[in-house]
Amino acid sequence: MSLIVQKYGGTSVGSIERIQAVAAKVKQTRDAGHRVVVVVSAMSGETDRLLGLAHGIQTRPSPRELDVLLATGEQVTIALMAMALEAIDCPARSYTGAQVRVRTDSAHNKARITNIDGGRVQADLDAGQVVVVAGFQGIDEHGNITTLGRGGSDTSAVAMAAALKADECQIYTDVDGVYTTDPRIEPKARRLPRITFEEMLEMASLGSKVLQIRAVEFAGKYRVPLRVLSSFAEGEGTLITFEEDDVEEAKIAGIAFAKDEAKLTILGVPDQPGVAHKILGPISDANIEVDMIVQNIAADAKTTDFTFTVHRNDYARALELLQATAQTLSAREVHGDERIVKVSLVGVGMRSHAGIASRMFEALAREGINIRMISTSEIKISVVIDEKYLELGVRALHDAFDLAHAG
Repeated sequence: MSLIVQKYGGTSVGSIERIQAVAAKVKQTRDAGHRVVVVVSAMSGETDRLLGLAHGIQTRPSPRELDVLLATGEQVTIALMAMALEAIDCPARSYTGAQVRVRTDSAHNKARITNIDGGRVQADLDAGQVVVVAGFQGIDEHGNITTLGRGGSDTSAVAMAAALKADECQIYTDVDGVYTTDPRIEPKARRLPRITFEEMLEMASLGSKVLQIRAVEFAGKYRVPLRVLSSFAEGEGTLITFEEDDVEEAKIAGIAFAKDEAKLTILGVPDQPGVAHKILGPISDANIEVDMIVQNIAADAKTTDFTFTVHRNDYARALELLQATAQTLSAREVHGDERIVKVSLVGVGMRSHAGIASRMFEALAREGINIRMISTSEIKISVVIDEKYLELGVRALHDAFDLAHAG
């Protein structure tokens, strides 16, 4: 008998009918001879509704009390799910994060899991019950309810799987797996039967919304086999696993993109030691994350031009800080651009294949797409291009690397 942890997100449990459909799927897994732990999110829209209530009382609600409030969303779902299972003669028991003893640090609203006591869950599984656990929440050393931040239910599921040494952690969502790119941008996108943890981490960090990056990191660290499946359609989904011997055959796993980037440039800065810190220090102090950075030495060899990207939500504040820095450094000018996107190729096969970057640049050049910035790592190449070329660029790259067909 294998042990499987199944996680269902908000859309999967968004109504009574959907909860009943999930219960039927869970019972099917149990009837096939598996032991099952189910981790659920709040019903779709519920977390936003609770946040609205909180902000109706306080502009900045107490983080501790906000966690107490938000944790009720999952508590509703676990009770309804256990009822739905019992209604179809599938014995079940529900637990909040605190009842399972999902231990976290005390960082309210964005806590991190430190330990899970799986004793009670294991006892119920041994007794033949399906265990339904509230995702997204835990308890700190002082007994306070904590929540893990948006998307925390994925992390809860992986952590439960790691603690129980589950054979597989299945993440059920509204898509049927990980695709070579977003099918809404490229209709020829293909579902990947498997992808490595490294590739999935890059895809998640670069804008792919299929899985939360924290959950992938956790699964990779504790070697938990992870599978992404659809709640609404049958299929094998995508298995996220460790690098295999034949991985050299697949040069590129997929194309990720981020539409929420903005670019800032400061021109004519004195070329001297410490200038990068003087430019980015105030940005960092304002808790603004910087993504890509390019620095060019001017022809006179005395000044430098410095360009970097930030999240679009931080653009206005970052531009304001950069303009103040420009005055301090007597820079020539500052300008920015919110109409950019980042497009990235991801694949562990890049390690053993030369020429992928030049092939990427050639494909974009053929479409008349100018590259504004370039960044590379061992298994990733990212470029910044004008926003208007996003769809054209993704499709051109998808064709250039023949991602519509299995390798």
